[in-house]
Amino acid sequence: MSNSVAKETLSFQDFKTEVINDYKIAVTSRECSLLGRREVLTGKAKFGIFGDGKEVPQLALAKAFKNGDFRSGYYRDQTFMMAIGAMNIEQFFAGLYGHTDINHDPMSAGRQMGGHFATHSLDENGNWNNLTAQKNSSADISPTAGQMPRLLGLAQASKIYRNVKGLENKTNFSNQGDEIAWGTIGNASTSEGLFFETINAAGVLQVPMVMSVWDDEYGISVHAKYQTTKENISEILKGFQRDEDNNGYEILRVKGWDYPALVETYQKASQIARKEHIPVLIHVNELTQPQGHSTSGSHERYKSTERLEWETEFDCLAQMKLWIIANNIATEEELTDINLTAKKAVLEGKKAAWTAFTSPIKAEQEELITLLKSIAETSTNKVFIEKHINDLAVLKEPIRKDVLTTARKALRLLINESGKTTLGNWITTYQEKTQPKFSSHLFSQSDKNIFSVKEVKPTYDETAEDVDARLVLRDNFDAIFSKYPETLIFGEDSGNIGDVNQGLEGMQEKYGEFRVADAGIREATILGQGIGMAMRGLRPIAEIQYLDYLLYAIQIMSDDLATLQYRTKGRQKAPLIIRTRGHRLEGVWHSGSPMGMIINAIRGIHVLVPRNMTKAAGFYNTLLETDEPALVIECLNGYRLKEKMPTNLAEFKTPIGVVETIKEGKDITLVSYGSTLRLIEQAAKELLEIGIDAEIIDVQSLLPFDINHDIVKSLAKTNRLLVIDEDVPGGASAYILQEIIENQKGYKHLDSEPQTLASQAHRPAYGTDGDYFSKPSAEDIFEKVYAIMHESNPTKYPSLY
Repeated sequence: MSNSVAKETLSFQDFKTEVINDYKIAVTSRECSLLGRREVLTGKAKFGIFGDGKEVPQLALAKAFKNGDFRSGYYRDQTFMMAIGAMNIEQFFAGLYGHTDINHDPMSAGRQMGGHFATHSLDENGNWNNLTAQKNSSADISPTAGQMPRLLGLAQASKIYRNVKGLENKTNFSNQGDEIAWGTIGNASTSEGLFFETINAAGVLQVPMVMSVWDDEYGISVHAKYQTTKENISEILKGFQRDEDNNGYEILRVKGWDYPALVETYQKASQIARKEHIPVLIHVNELTQPQGHSTSGSHERYKSTERLEWETEFDCLAQMKLWIIANNIATEEELTDINLTAKKAVLEGKKAAWTAFTSPIKAEQEELITLLKSIAETSTNKVFIEKHINDLAVLKEPIRKDVLTTARKALRLLINESGKTTLGNWITTYQEKTQPKFSSHLFSQSDKNIFSVKEVKPTYDETAEDVDARLVLRDNFDAIFSKYPETLIFGEDSGNIGDVNQGLEGMQEKYGEFRVADAGIREATILGQGIGMAMRGLRPIAEIQYLDYLLYAIQIMSDDLATLQYRTKGRQKAPLIIRTRGHRLEGVWHSGSPMGMIINAIRGIHVLVPRNMTKAAGFYNTLLETDEPALVIECLNGYRLKEKMPTNLAEFKTPIGVVETIKEGKDITLVSYGSTLRLIEQAAKELLEIGIDAEIIDVQSLLPFDINHDIVKSLAKTNRLLVIDEDVPGGASAYILQEIIENQKGYKHLDSEPQTLASQAHRPAYGTDGDYFSKPSAEDIFEKVYAIMHESNPTKYPSLY
């Protein structure tokens, strides 16, 4: 915003008012950083990481940011959040203290450290807000560059809304694709692979993304010369610059202390990205970090005297102040008054936030003290209870741990006394009230969660013939794309050839390249595309070609997608469906089944393991009526097997969390999932020939697991259990066993030791023999069951070996 540009659009008085308001926001943000650091060092907060030194460029970003736009950034962006009106002083400190009330800390209700920002896409019931009527920030995560894949999807959503017919009624999500996704990142984090993968993908897709790199030359204590070739990210990315003959980026460079140049640069970037759907990279250099990286250390330890002197002179607030005075916008005295007013406002806001944070806990402290005093009067352990009372009472700033610990220790002194019931009831009520503050919303709590969808069985014509199972998937996807215009699918080989197993044959030709698309070999950003688009009201299906390749994306799934509802306490969601294929085949990289790793890394995402393609299709149909993310793992060796074609495509629904008994029996319960079930069925037939009648249960979904506790009902009949799994020992089989024995109390019904049969600890070698000698075979299953029956009745079942 040069003076000449400003005067064309604003009167000088309006221009002055806007600049002064920007300065007020910037100095307020700086005071929050300074006082926030002191709050950590005095022990009131656990950790602090702040945006000091980055205030002025964030003002420029906020000016170009419009309703409907999305931010996907990192933990320095507090000034931006204040500038768009999404965070005030009290909320800043509430986040620093970890306040568990979302009305006080709307960013995460205390579930993330301060500096992790979000706006509310959903109301308290999980329903979408009008995203085009508000400025949006996707919820931050701490892993460096982890915000990049999601950014790609947020930007691509605008491309979809602009180009796909049938979405015209989605006006609460997009205004004809006019929205920009704005990314921010520190210069050191551009060293991460996720940054480069996203930059490349955005250039290929040509999406409206503006990527800001805040460059202060350091990554914690490590200088840029150890981070970036040529010490300059825009220099090494200049090959991405678009020209007359080639698509690419518009690359802009601007100094982080130059207020008018920053405003002009961001307005230019906005115009390019918004109108042309061209990605833009803004390299904001010569920034400073006045307090160092975080409260965990001091930058004086690793910066030279010369560098520290330069940072003092070119602090963006100092330079903005000089520019304001030089241009007669305000006097030094007026700016000093603004600084003093901001300092007072921040101090008052901090006090209010601390009072709001501590008052409920102090009330709970007093409530327990009063109760314990009453109980102590008639207790034989009065002296010891009074010591607990005194220890709690002297705490001027208690936390809930202090309150509950005191109550639980006092309860031990009342084991044989009448006060036990009263105190025990208080503890139970307190835990029921308090635990959700820290544990709720791992999964959706709305009326669109997975349990809201009822099972609908597939129907068949009387003359239905067997077809290749992949055709059931293909025709069901066809029906889905026709029924839901907001659905789209993308992945490696998903488009032109209709996926590697032809489950999408002909779909791109019928529905177009925007809805059925090929993607580069870049699993993390395929996931990111899905996350971002799902956050903007679309229903994407992200396809990872093979289950083993999911490991490229597991960090994004674990840190971003799985935690989204939890870390926003239900105020953002991304109902992404992840499609892949796995289980038994040949070789190290196409036969893995690392289910234990997956289910323990991605709690917050449902993990579905259908045994055939009709079951898989039913899961897709179910998920599209819910608001939760899920991973669907199709059986890699099942596409050419025969299944009947249902007549109610896109309508039949496989229930989630419900097991299916596929063979009834009376002697032993066999529990498994996926491709292994076919071997179990074969073994069960052979066992029946020698008088062993096995019941076979298909788990169907690992997360959630058997919500009706049907497996324990089977154990009540058979009294024996074998869990068969193709994961490594201690993997998913250990998880399943714990669910059945511990959570379902299955041990009560067992007459024999519960056992597991898993794969070898290694992955299979190539070739069919590799599978046979690595994973449970029909013979392994037969002999394992026989050994269990031998132990139970050696006379009837003599030892095989």
